[in-house]
Amino acid sequence: MTRTSSRALPRLLAALAVLLVAAPIAPAAAAEPTKPSVTWSVQPANQNGPDGRRWIERTLDPGQVVTEHLAVRNFSDSAVVFSLKAADGYLTDKGRFNMLPSNEKSVDGGTWITVQEKVSVGAKETKVVPFTITVPTDASPGDHPAGIAATVTSSGGTVAVESRVGFRVMLRASGTITASMAIENLTATYTPSWNPFAGGTVRIGYTATNTGNVAVTGGGQVTVAELFGLMERDTPAQIEEMLRGGDRAVETRVNGVWGLGPMRATVEVTPAVLGGDATGADIRTTSATVTTWALPWAQLIIALALGVLVFAARTVTRRRKQRLAQLLDQARKEGRTQARETPLADAPPKSS
Repeated sequence: MTRTSSRALPRLLAALAVLLVAAPIAPAAAAEPTKPSVTWSVQPANQNGPDGRRWIERTLDPGQVVTEHLAVRNFSDSAVVFSLKAADGYLTDKGRFNMLPSNEKSVDGGTWITVQEKVSVGAKETKVVPFTITVPTDASPGDHPAGIAATVTSSGGTVAVESRVGFRVMLRASGTITASMAIENLTATYTPSWNPFAGGTVRIGYTATNTGNVAVTGGGQVTVAELFGLMERDTPAQIEEMLRGGDRAVETRVNGVWGLGPMRATVEVTPAVLGGDATGADIRTTSATVTTWALPWAQLIIALALGVLVFAARTVTRRRKQRLAQLLDQARKEGRTQARETPLADAPPKSS
């Protein structure tokens, strides 16, 4: 070993010691065992297993009792005990079907369903469970939506989290079917276009409420009339699914409107029955109208600017003509004055 290397080695060891003291190695955290994930599905079935239906849809008479089946499939690597629950169904604000949570009491279709409380499903296994639908003898005609789900409850500290997977059970009691809706809170707001050669946009907003007794969608037309009906623009009106008693906020835009004073916006829709046999249904068209005022500001500003330019051009032209007339008049006067002041020249002598 050389003399230089023998001196460098103690310095290197000292530097490593300083690093170990300044940054001590933290002890490794004890790894907590992770809980196995639970994955499952629930779907309509017959006695032998899933039958391909996305949900159950039945039209039944008051007092009728029927038996249906559901299949719970456990995709997990261990057996799981699922709770089976039925509840009233509804649509969320985004239009997705859901059922009441366990802490809310069902009062409609969810109370018609009777199913066993729990079912144990082995790893990678599917079990078929029967359930009964009993229609009350005084059930009102129309839809009574419900849902049925298999749930798993997990506790995280002091909070219990309920996870559930299920499907719709669309129950319809026989009788007269009425498809109707109300158009409420209709508003019309005009936004002008700053392109002088294009019309503006009218934003139509309203609330559609299902006042019938079955699930419906709505289709029709939104019309904006101006100049006392001499000019009209329209666009289709589309209302997505609404369950019985539900409502939905709708917004539609009508383009190419000039906003020439009072505008009359009219919404007219006809409901369409969803599911089941709609033969003999009482389908009622509804409409609503609102009037608002609007002005085409871009066009008015441009018209005013053009008017100012035309007025200025005419003023300048008129002043130029007046100045030219003055100059010509002055030239004439000067010519006449000069003619009077200049003596006539003697005529030249005639030659013989």
